[in-house]
Amino acid sequence: MGLFEMTADGELVPVPSSTFAAEQILERADLQRALREHIAALGEDLLVVAEEFGDFEVRRRIDLLCVDRSGRLVVVELKRTEDGGHMELQALRYAAMVSAMTFDQLVDTYERHLAQTDPENADSARERLAEWLEEAGGDAAVIQRQVRIVLASAGFDPQITTTVLWLNDIYGLDITCVRLTPYRIGERRLLDVQQVIPLPEAAELTVQLRRRETAARAAQASSGRDLTRYAVVTPSGTTEPLPKRRAMLALVTALHEAGVDVADMTKVLPRWPRLLPVDGTLTGQVHEEAFARAYPRYANQLQRWFFEQPFHRDGRTWVLSKMWGADTMDGLDALLALAQLPGYDYEPVEAQS
Repeated sequence: MGLFEMTADGELVPVPSSTFAAEQILERADLQRALREHIAALGEDLLVVAEEFGDFEVRRRIDLLCVDRSGRLVVVELKRTEDGGHMELQALRYAAMVSAMTFDQLVDTYERHLAQTDPENADSARERLAEWLEEAGGDAAVIQRQVRIVLASAGFDPQITTTVLWLNDIYGLDITCVRLTPYRIGERRLLDVQQVIPLPEAAELTVQLRRRETAARAAQASSGRDLTRYAVVTPSGTTEPLPKRRAMLALVTALHEAGVDVADMTKVLPRWPRLLPVDGTLTGQVHEEAFARAYPRYANQLQRWFFEQPFHRDGRTWVLSKMWGADTMDGLDALLALAQLPGYDYEPVEAQS
């Protein structure tokens, strides 16, 4: 495969690829600077907050440090070589080193970056970051411990791609590989930017498969009993690993507070009914009595519902079931698909043996 020119008479003429060396494109002075100014080429949700970042005691520095709108730092490692060198190992070290960064530290980092690249706006670093992270809580955003990694290179040695696929699949890391290929057509110099891992079309499926494999391993580790716990991710942070029923309650609560209609949630949950309403804005015993009258079949099973945390909307009171099992992930996935809100997610946590 490659780049072709389609002529007026319908011919496809191959456009030979070039190399960064042949085009005299330097790694830092040319390629890194161009991507810093046009970071959307590597991801539309990236904001560059530092270049050659090295606030730790190592000789090497992060080529570009970014943050996405969900509050996750993104380490961008660049190479112009055909094999990528050992960039995945370097990026892993850098990701670990920045993983404890706070919002205030990020502001300081971004302010120093703006002082070098946009001095007139250096004093607005906090305001700019708060606006960028608005969906994650603005200036109250909690920078997540999970760090994304973007590896951008002219090529990748099979050892790199194998390592990245293994880390993403087995350990749930978020590493993206982007191939950069220069072309020249006459006086024009082109750059082809292609994400090769994970394939963009399969990214969502890959995440779901990874979650289910983690849950399956957790069930196997617990001698047949599925004791998988789930950490629920929201713009305000990540919960501790929660039992199934508590994870469902945490996500429903967070989505309800974000404005998602409870009536819509109950329509997508598996094995309906899992969210049931009664008329009125009720709490406590009054709510339980109204629920028992409305649903006689559950009158002797009130302990199976979260009456301590009801949901009120449009003059009705909703209550969530505590009975969740093998379909927990289906329920969590369905709620996230319904909401389509950035910054909301979950991760299964393997049971400890």
